[in-house]
Amino acid sequence: MSDAVSASVREKIPSERSLLIVEDDKSFLQRLAKALEQRGFDVTIAESVADGLLQVEQVAPAFAVVDMRLVDGNGLDVISALKRRRPEARAIILTGYGNIATAVNAVKIGAVDYLAKPVDADDVVAALLALDNKKIEPPENPMSADRVRWEHIQRIYELCGRNVSETARRLNMHRRTLQRILAKRAPR
Repeated sequence: MSDAVSASVREKIPSERSLLIVEDDKSFLQRLAKALEQRGFDVTIAESVADGLLQVEQVAPAFAVVDMRLVDGNGLDVISALKRRRPEARAIILTGYGNIATAVNAVKIGAVDYLAKPVDADDVVAALLALDNKKIEPPENPMSADRVRWEHIQRIYELCGRNVSETARRLNMHRRTLQRILAKRAPR
């Protein structure tokens, strides 16, 4: 890479590594925060839109990873506030409920990428540091569709307090079918 190109690359990515993670799933939040700290980021966490907005108001970070659906609202509000306070900040949206309309909306308000859960910390770092809207490379060994489905079912099951009947109702599936899925090991 030439010196002129590498200089323009350095100008676009903030050298400061402050990062705000806004996520209401505590276990996922803790794992992601720890993984990103190990990758050199100075991580601040928030578990709601209100907490995220407060953090942005106090010290607008250089980077943000924000869940789309939070207990008290929409993560896009945090991205909007961050872009108003610090226009050069790089933010990505995470969601377990991906669709085209929300992806377009997230990019319109300033998110640099949109990743579906479950997501790997390396994918998050690659998305945060990608330049010129260059998409990250697809993983060498991505999760199978069966594994993604299993992870989604497990997440809803945990959110429903491990209540099989409630989980089956929310997933619009028969309770016995869900019980059979839950009794099996995770697919590869």
